[in-house]
Amino acid sequence: MRSGAPSVTAQHVAAYRLSYDREPAPFGLPADDERLARDIASEAFERNERMDLYLRARTAFFDRVVVTALERGVTQVVVVAAGYDARALRYAKPGVTWFEVDHPATQADKRERLGRLGIDAPDITYIAVDLVQPGLAEALAEHAHNAATPSLMLAEGLIVYLDEEVVESMARELRAAAASGSRLAVSASPIVDEERRRRFAASVEAIGEPARSHTSATETQQLLESAGWRSTDLPEPAHAAGFVVAAAA
Repeated sequence: MRSGAPSVTAQHVAAYRLSYDREPAPFGLPADDERLARDIASEAFERNERMDLYLRARTAFFDRVVVTALERGVTQVVVVAAGYDARALRYAKPGVTWFEVDHPATQADKRERLGRLGIDAPDITYIAVDLVQPGLAEALAEHAHNAATPSLMLAEGLIVYLDEEVVESMARELRAAAASGSRLAVSASPIVDEERRRRFAASVEAIGEPARSHTSATETQQLLESAGWRSTDLPEPAHAAGFVVAAAA
């Protein structure tokens, strides 16, 4: 993350998503999601076909996780490193509170855009933190997240940018804030080819957001289990793509 600047990679993800078919739901305001994404996409960037395919699959996976949880009655959603993710708009549902955790600079830019676009988001609680520092569970509690009520927690497109010890610390903090029945969905690195890994690392380094780990789905499951989570079984294509869902027993 460049000091004092919003995340460029998060902006790119929002722009890519404009062209994707999204998981339908009988609730929400998808038009507001798209308005925010169009505002971000107006700033040109070079699309990458391989990244486009990966983000399409990742977006679809996390959309399904969110819609499934909301349809089952989850009333708290924690989005860690939310970036410009707008599922809190797309899948807004009465009685559901969204907690968006992110770096202050990215969060400030997102909130400025929402205000300028006239998009109201009364059910989003913003929590500005540096995830490298401890205190995530405390910050959630200070912002009225209820650790006695099951939550859905998301860490999409994040852990590659954190050292493994930071990821484990974050997972422990989230577990401390998670009631029994909560779920944590994470995207790990799907890249196994060393040359592709090198190219990815060089590309994000060039924009000031270096990769710091390349943990696989299996390694991520082990890390989450060491932090007190219980891994759940996913279909092999999801596992191969680096997706992990863990439960708070």
